[in-house]
Amino acid sequence: MSTTAESPADVIPFSRLVRERSGASHRSSEGASFMSGLLNGSATRDDYIALVSQHWAIYEALEGAEPAMREVPLVAPFLSPALTRLPALEADLAFLIGDDWLDRLQLLPATIEYAARIREVAATWPAGYIAHHYTRYLGDLSGGLHIGRVIARQFGFETNGIGFYLFDQIADPAAFKDSYRAQLDAAPWASDEQERVVEEVLRAYDVNTRIFEQLGARAASA
Repeated sequence: MSTTAESPADVIPFSRLVRERSGASHRSSEGASFMSGLLNGSATRDDYIALVSQHWAIYEALEGAEPAMREVPLVAPFLSPALTRLPALEADLAFLIGDDWLDRLQLLPATIEYAARIREVAATWPAGYIAHHYTRYLGDLSGGLHIGRVIARQFGFETNGIGFYLFDQIADPAAFKDSYRAQLDAAPWASDEQERVVEEVLRAYDVNTRIFEQLGARAASA
């Protein structure tokens, strides 16, 4: 009895697999009522400041791990300086809150959990770190660019206050994302490791959704 080998054309690229498996979670996160309010103009400046504050904690964990991650051959190719968001977030917070912004941050339980998970995988599982790196930065270069334009119009910002959404060093976001996805496809992961990475991406979307839910609950009780 003969068997037919799977041809290369039948193999789904890993980057496509991740997008397809995480699509529903991505849409659920984007559709959270807090984000809907931010995008339809019903959110307040304080709501936006609360979101920026959570972003700072997430990227402080993500980018704080970069020096160690640069020494890991699997991770190093993903670490482009053009993606760095932390200085922009700190400038945004100084503009939005004041020079004492760090003392006035109010982090949510889900945010603290998210940052802790990023630090955990950075210390123990490089592929898991890539899962979070992918989820954050490719999202920033996709829907994040639209969010930045909406926020700028809503609150009258030019560059101050929305620096997080401005990728001045990336002239062609689509081409950058294609290159990033090609690196994902080239990662030497067996199928079981790919599955773990997909699950970690789903975990990132889940905690991000809970952050939006907690932001919404805080705004409703204010």
